[in-house]
Amino acid sequence: MRSPQEIRTIIERRLKNYLSRDRTGIRRALLNLFLAAKSLTIAQIFEFLNRQFSISYHSVAAMVGIIASKIGILHVTRDKEGTCSVYSLKAKYIETVERIVGTG
Repeated sequence: MRSPQEIRTIIERRLKNYLSRDRTGIRRALLNLFLAAKSLTIAQIFEFLNRQFSISYHSVAAMVGIIASKIGILHVTRDKEGTCSVYSLKAKYIETVERIVGTG
């Protein structure tokens, strides 16, 4: 079983690798959005990112899915009606994301 420090190191490596492939700045903008807003739906994220970038709803959903499942820094819950997923940055990774996104 991995220690919490090993897990944090793996998360940092995955996040840095994910951002290294960010040619347009959209991934960094998405992570900054999660730092600014505590919880968001895909529709809210799409509305915000679509103002700055030419992006499809499906692309936004795919990016959020990768961050939630492969990187593992998002917490997913259902809204009160149970109609859509609400994503939020896990509290234990806020400082890590701030540091990595800030260092670009």
